[in-house]
Amino acid sequence: MSDLPVAPTPAEPVKYGERAIEAGQLITFPNPRPGRDYDIHITLPEFTCKCPFSGYPDFATIYLTYVPHEKVVELKALKLYVNSFRDRYISHEEVVHVVLDDFVAAADPLRVQIKGDFNPRGNVHMVVEARHTRPGT
Repeated sequence: MSDLPVAPTPAEPVKYGERAIEAGQLITFPNPRPGRDYDIHITLPEFTCKCPFSGYPDFATIYLTYVPHEKVVELKALKLYVNSFRDRYISHEEVVHVVLDDFVAAADPLRVQIKGDFNPRGNVHMVVEARHTRPGT
């Protein structure tokens, strides 16, 4: 084997899915039934992020239940938004609060609950729940 250094390879182009995730933001559209109380339940079973201490990947199912006010969230945008966490160093507790805060800022729901059910790691299973109720509701 030669001791000569290996020439660096050119940077690989960013894939279209990575571009979509990077540009992803929560998008809303008008509630088709304003004035009616109804629940929307969304399950996101492939959530990933990284432990801010070890760097190991964390996996979870995120459950989102909300009662819309004037807007509802578009599902593809929600999927891309959730995928944006996959390389982010963030604790289980903080994930749930960040998702809740971003969801409230985008959709302004009457009520919303976010639950993160994280896969066990080191024989420890964690579930984090956070809620928000629109003032005056």
